Amino acid sequence: MSTAPQTTLVIEAPVSPEYAAILTPEALAFVAALHRKFNPRRLELLAARAERQKRIDAGELPDFLSETAHVRNSTWTVAPIPADLTDRRTEITGPVDRKMIINALNSGASMFMADLEDSNSPTWDNIVGGQINLRDAVRGDISFSNPDGRKYQLVDKPAVLIVRPRGWHLVERHALVAGEQVSGSLFDFGLYLFHNARALMEKGSGPYFYLPKMQSHLEARLWNDVFVFGQEYIGIPKGTIRATVLIETILAAFEMDEILYELKDHSAGLNCGRWDYIFSFIKVLRNHPSKMLPDRSQVTMDKAFLKSYVDLLIQTCHKRGIHAMGGMAAQIPIKNDPAANDAALERVRQDKLREVKAGHDGTWLAHPGLIPIAKTVFDEYMKTPNQISVKREDVHVVGANLLKVHEGQITEQGLRLNVDVAIQYIESWLRGNGCVPIYNLMEDAATAEISRTQVWQWLHHGAKLNDGRQVTAGMVKEIVAEMLQRPGWDGGKFPQAAELFEKLALSDDLKEFLTLEAYRFL
Repeated sequence: MSTAPQTTLVIEAPVSPEYAAILTPEALAFVAALHRKFNPRRLELLAARAERQKRIDAGELPDFLSETAHVRNSTWTVAPIPADLTDRRTEITGPVDRKMIINALNSGASMFMADLEDSNSPTWDNIVGGQINLRDAVRGDISFSNPDGRKYQLVDKPAVLIVRPRGWHLVERHALVAGEQVSGSLFDFGLYLFHNARALMEKGSGPYFYLPKMQSHLEARLWNDVFVFGQEYIGIPKGTIRATVLIETILAAFEMDEILYELKDHSAGLNCGRWDYIFSFIKVLRNHPSKMLPDRSQVTMDKAFLKSYVDLLIQTCHKRGIHAMGGMAAQIPIKNDPAANDAALERVRQDKLREVKAGHDGTWLAHPGLIPIAKTVFDEYMKTPNQISVKREDVHVVGANLLKVHEGQITEQGLRLNVDVAIQYIESWLRGNGCVPIYNLMEDAATAEISRTQVWQWLHHGAKLNDGRQVTAGMVKEIVAEMLQRPGWDGGKFPQAAELFEKLALSDDLKEFLTLEAYRFL
């Protein structure tokens, strides 16, 4: 271990004896060291995001970078894949709730992504309690007892654990260094690595991560430098950490080669983060009326910018010798309607069939009940642990392909659904739950982000509904007011959630992230 000085990190939140076992002086010293070394660069990169957005707002459309053409055009591959990351055909995701972690690890999936980001409302208890749950899961002694007497504990061969920390834009307001809030990314990463790296290595695994919401290869370079520093600090070999990057911003899609190159000693591939990607498409191209999208239900993975993004991601990953992971199936079983359930499961099957035939090496699922369907599809069409050998040399994607808009209509039903789902999700998030079943889909923050940015986009550009009426602020306010009359919507956090949604959807400027605006209400 490093003989780092005692931490200058201050915790401004209750620290119970149980929490103190995670928030040890040594662990906090590591987080403080990460903050002091890397936070200035993090802030510079966030400022660079804002400057780039100004140029796009002024008319400059994203494209592949001329200054990094040599990276795209040269021959290189990432480091060899660790044994327990070779076969990733099914990955289940969910928050770091104790029972959820046990059920996910026991689900039969190849991997479990434990999420400190979009499906986790970042209350202090969720963040630190989640780290406790992860520590216990790594050591294999995690258990949970339901009030009804049911007990949960790990099976002999659980899924491989991967952790998603918060994105670069988020902070942990309860952790301060010299009065400055610590990056949520560094807080989540630092605590997990410090407490679990060696225990994972002893089991023949390692500290594996999913990295969210990056917008450039320079942000990937920052993560790589964090990994190098972290490994040196705690005394483990370089390359022990592995990270899969979620390509869930339109800007990152133009820099996939470069992102893999920056992380090549630590890369575990790329993933199609489809819902956040749609949100990013709307947000980044906010000032371009020609890029307005139709109803969310009409924005599908087999057409326009989404198909090009999928094909390019698979081609890029396989060229560099690493996994290209498919996107989330958010459906959950419908217990009281067999016909609707069969239809939903068939949609999942078709989605996974599309992914495996396109060349994906595995896929994401939101519910254990979907694992058998996805596994059956991948087992039938992917006889090997992955299909990295499928190079997709038929793919020729240019910048315009990644910006091509889906054809479709904007409907009153689509508008109402956006308002409805966004308010329901925000209400749950404000109560501390970031993973919410809504209309038989398991939703996370990306859902609310698509919903509120679509409404903003339609208002901002004077979109017309398919019946000829223009989307107006008055129309949106009327729908919100009507929904607040529903049974149960007058209590809980619904009034606050509706107010926040309306403020964001009707604002003159599009706010970057809903979660940044909502965090102060937790």
